[in-house]
Amino acid sequence: MDKILQGIANFINKTDKRLIIGISGHGASGKTTFATSLAKLLEQQGVNELNTDPYIIGSHLRKYAVIDYEYKNKNHHYKMTACHPAAHHVSALERDINMIRDGLDLYTIGTHYIKSSLLSSQNKITIVEGMSVAFTNPDLYDLTIYLYTDGETELMRRSERDVSERGIDIHYVRQSHEERRIQYDLFMHPFHRSFDIVIKNSNEEVIVEKGHFKKNEPSGRRTNILLF
Repeated sequence: MDKILQGIANFINKTDKRLIIGISGHGASGKTTFATSLAKLLEQQGVNELNTDPYIIGSHLRKYAVIDYEYKNKNHHYKMTACHPAAHHVSALERDINMIRDGLDLYTIGTHYIKSSLLSSQNKITIVEGMSVAFTNPDLYDLTIYLYTDGETELMRRSERDVSERGIDIHYVRQSHEERRIQYDLFMHPFHRSFDIVIKNSNEEVIVEKGHFKKNEPSGRRTNILLF
């Protein structure tokens, strides 16, 4: 993963323009760690960090939103998870990203788990990180990165995080995992096709499934950029 991060940082360091980078993936994909590591590599450039968790409708409300869906010829009836686009305040996030693009200073949304912070128009780089990024207009970003993992790795990571950090009962985590993964496969993962870089990772290996994108040139032409 270090080689991938360095490749992205090298590309960013070569450009003088202000950049907005969108990083997304499911809840145990490693996207937050990836975004934090990239920000550290770019800190001399001046980096804004926007975590999109405050744009997700709270679980205390989502528990009342039960949805029906079909998966592998079987009908499912389960509460809406954060893998569904309707669980996100997409228009509000897009509004705030447009403010950044327009060069305006912006205070992030403060919650009980994230303090509000200033996103400065003087900073060259803005990293927008979180599940909500997947459901926003990809044209808002100069570079987009999507991370995901297999179901078994996701369950292992979620179990470690939710039980040790959040105090959630391990039996509940395991029971809810199957429906969360199904909703992810149906409603979120298809959006990975619009991302410039797609990384599949597990605790054993990292695979770059897509590592290039098309850069807009002043002439109007689009040049293919290979990062890895």
